[in-house]
Amino acid sequence: MSDWADWDHIVKIDPDKTLVDGETFEDVAATGTDAIEVGGTTGMTEEKMKRVVDACGKHDIPVYIEPSNPASVVHSDRHDGYLIPVVMNAGDVAWITGAHKEWIRIDDEIDWSRTFTEAYIVMNPEASVASYTQANCDLDAADVAAYAEAAEHLLGQEIVYVEYSGMLGDTDIVAAAADALDDATLFYGGGIHDYESARTMAQHADTIVVGDLVHDEGVEAVRETVQGAKDATATVR
Repeated sequence: MSDWADWDHIVKIDPDKTLVDGETFEDVAATGTDAIEVGGTTGMTEEKMKRVVDACGKHDIPVYIEPSNPASVVHSDRHDGYLIPVVMNAGDVAWITGAHKEWIRIDDEIDWSRTFTEAYIVMNPEASVASYTQANCDLDAADVAAYAEAAEHLLGQEIVYVEYSGMLGDTDIVAAAADALDDATLFYGGGIHDYESARTMAQHADTIVVGDLVHDEGVEAVRETVQGAKDATATVR
């Protein structure tokens, strides 16, 4: 069974951003979240990544790196592995295979036993990740469902990630992605800011991802979203 099979909630920490004044990575780990993912779209460096990974890795919680470019990859026993984005609707093929090829070419320390991929479907055209990858975000529920099915059955992806970074997504679209999958885990990220938004999205996705909230509002707000995700999962199950 994969590490993420039982995850309801992930906190994604951006190494290029700070935590709320007075809060620590230990506080983040203690929110009840199931895992910490470390990554961001812009401003990523190995030094920034290492600082956060080292700080989070001290605590009893799974920590995964999600690198946005080869230069931000950190090799360390402080984290559990790597979750590598493959952007299904990218307009620039670099974010489907190109950046991945370059990472493999320049890095002779890749631990494949700890390296996994996430099939991203980027949905907010205003988000940095959409610009960065030149993603086509003009997709309806049928399009997203087809991308999800292709990810699982053509590309063998174990994680499909519907990403609305910066806005709360369309529940019909997230539900369509969920219905299209057989065994793959559905991650959802974007706009989750309180108990209700977390509970709503967790009714459709297997795992919700909270990012900006930890930097903007802090651990108490994150804790509310953890409870929302857990309550939704308990209801669905």
